[in-house]
Amino acid sequence: MNASAGELTAEPEDFLATKKTVELSSYKVNGTVGDVTVTNPRMRAEQVNVWYGQKHAIKNVNLDIGHNEVLSMIGPSGCGKSTFLRCLNRMNDTIASCKVNGSIKLDGQDIYHRDMDPVALRVRVGMVFQKPNPFPKSIFENVAYGPRIHGLATDKASLAELVESSLKKAGLWDEVKDYLHQPGTGLSGGQQQRLCIARAIAVSPEIILMDEPCSALDPIATAKIEELIDELRENYSIAIVTHSMQQAARVSQRTAYFHLGDLVEVGDTSQIFTSPKHQLTEDYITGRFG
Repeated sequence: MNASAGELTAEPEDFLATKKTVELSSYKVNGTVGDVTVTNPRMRAEQVNVWYGQKHAIKNVNLDIGHNEVLSMIGPSGCGKSTFLRCLNRMNDTIASCKVNGSIKLDGQDIYHRDMDPVALRVRVGMVFQKPNPFPKSIFENVAYGPRIHGLATDKASLAELVESSLKKAGLWDEVKDYLHQPGTGLSGGQQQRLCIARAIAVSPEIILMDEPCSALDPIATAKIEELIDELRENYSIAIVTHSMQQAARVSQRTAYFHLGDLVEVGDTSQIFTSPKHQLTEDYITGRFG
């Protein structure tokens, strides 16, 4: 499943060395530059297409997520990166007008097969959203909720141990250990986001999806989340959508650039940001548009 070389079509004046705004519609993408595959992937997407009614939002995307790696997805607003991320744990199932086809496999198992329970899938593929969304429950109950309903803790002692372990992995335990029965909604924005990460990892997922997890946070809270992402990579595969190219460069090992529903280029993060192979990727990274 090697990707073919990408091609670019645009008007000559778009490539003048000026600061003029580039019209995105002047670009045409044919194929993906770079190797979309990894050895022994945790998740593999092949020929994925997504429609919202008549709108073709994702176009023939092929992409692997490897074990113990952070894959960042970048691109301008409306390019399809969040739509693709939501396909990976079937969050798009909740949108009546959305149609998905192609193949997405988790450890070789088709996640869109009729026998796949979406609830069970979302235990294995967790999601952290753009805006922190703690439950209107205590800090303890926010983390305990998933393990309790899925029967992952056999008694109160094991549940308490799991909650503590999850909060420690999320880098939050020392800040909340004396306030576990206080509302999770009373925490700061950055703490709430780490609480949501603790809630996601409490059910022992294989993959964690993050949709712009730091966009509503201040720089200090963002730095804590980024440090946490690097630590979590030791035990999980992570796919993150971000508008911050600096963040993608800091936290990820591979980067995928999306443009108007096409996957334009995939590669090692250092290569994407220092020597992109596709003109469109270079123009985005250098600020021609965004």
